[in-house]
Amino acid sequence: MARGSSPLGIAFGFLGSGLLESAAMRVVDLDRDMSDVIPTGTTPDSEYLFARMTERTLALAEAGPGRRVLDVASGVGQDALALAADGAWVVAAEPSKRMTDMALLFAAEKPDPRPRWVRSWADGLPFADGAFDAVVCKGAIDHFDRPDEAIGEMARVTADTGRVVLAIANFESLACRMGRLVSHVREEWLGHPSARGRRGYDVPSDHFTRYELSLMREQASKHLILEVVEGISLAWGAPGWSRATARMSPTVARWALEACDGLAARVPTWADVIVLAGRPHRGAAATSR
Repeated sequence: MARGSSPLGIAFGFLGSGLLESAAMRVVDLDRDMSDVIPTGTTPDSEYLFARMTERTLALAEAGPGRRVLDVASGVGQDALALAADGAWVVAAEPSKRMTDMALLFAAEKPDPRPRWVRSWADGLPFADGAFDAVVCKGAIDHFDRPDEAIGEMARVTADTGRVVLAIANFESLACRMGRLVSHVREEWLGHPSARGRRGYDVPSDHFTRYELSLMREQASKHLILEVVEGISLAWGAPGWSRATARMSPTVARWALEACDGLAARVPTWADVIVLAGRPHRGAAATSR
């Protein structure tokens, strides 16, 4: 695609309203209750984790005037709005009508420039090859039933010099390992009854894939030349950690969370979230760090 072409030309048939619905929509539950997945309370460690994940993901997209950015599985659109506020030309792709309607309501209160909203599955993006300078997918790929195809599509619509950014929950984090160990000791050694409900190290019911670092690298490296593999946050969900940070003074809690985050960046296999970023490769072979 010529760089001078109209941004609207990147889609295969944008509607006047700014919404495009894929022709082939799969029948799945797009209106599920998310209360078991997204924490309803706010604790210092939760606030820090989600803020850092967003900060790092969007920073790697390098949004700015003249940049074309795609937010895949954009949900209610908060990241797409932030990217647009940085001056980028942004498209938010989301298959759920419920989520898209909520995003449009939130966006109506924001000043221009605003994202363009597209209803689309991640594994069948309705855009031309190399249409975007960056593609981001934050905290969503483990919800996809076809993640490998989705990463391939993200790579396809990214320019050769562009970047795909993925942020994924790590279910082999230090916190998950600690949680499993504590549960094993309590239940198997001490005879306590099993805890009710989903535990922090359990994969939520709406996740199709249980990710850890080696699987993330394997899937991403099929389509990307990885330039960034780093961890975000440490100990989120570990037994007692949320209560401990809530009892600390704000200054001490911030210091502890930043120290853990620094360690996570150096040892991503322990991290709560792993961020991967890289350029698309068009050949059969790719190298990664």
